[in-house]
Amino acid sequence: MAETSRSRLPSILTGLRALVMLLAGLYALIFPEAALAVLVIAAGILFLVDGVLGLWAITFGGAKTGNFWFDVVRNVLSILAGILILISPFLATLLTATVLVYIIALQAILVGAMEIYVIIRERELYARIWPVLLSGVLYILFGILLLLWPFYSALVFVMVGGVLMIVFSIGLFALAWRLWQKGF
Repeated sequence: MAETSRSRLPSILTGLRALVMLLAGLYALIFPEAALAVLVIAAGILFLVDGVLGLWAITFGGAKTGNFWFDVVRNVLSILAGILILISPFLATLLTATVLVYIIALQAILVGAMEIYVIIRERELYARIWPVLLSGVLYILFGILLLLWPFYSALVFVMVGGVLMIVFSIGLFALAWRLWQKGF
């Protein structure tokens, strides 16, 4: 009996992973603001732990890269960033979401402008240029919309991530079922 339950551990763990991913995806869809805040707080905790462990490794663990002061400054900055995020998670969420959305928006505008420039410059090489022109214009409009509403855009990105987690969890459930049927 113990042999059977031990051999089915991979399927059980895969099913649990799928369940957690499904619940996280549903949470991101239903409560995108809270999910975004949880992600930022988790990042703050990771920064804090990374900095503390990095200083510990430099001091006691012998983890030296050759540039001692660079390692110290990097880990201290990581600790400070983690503390600042954890002190004011709301402000950190707004700033993080806004900065990331601005980066994505500028990238979309740049890609759209490059597509338009390239297709106009090399139009004789293409049978139809309007699909590429339309794509470039849509990229630029997408970037402008992101610039106009950065926080709402971040929430939409969280919701898209939630949908992707739900879809991926379905695949994991299928994998867990196949593993269960094969006795794993």
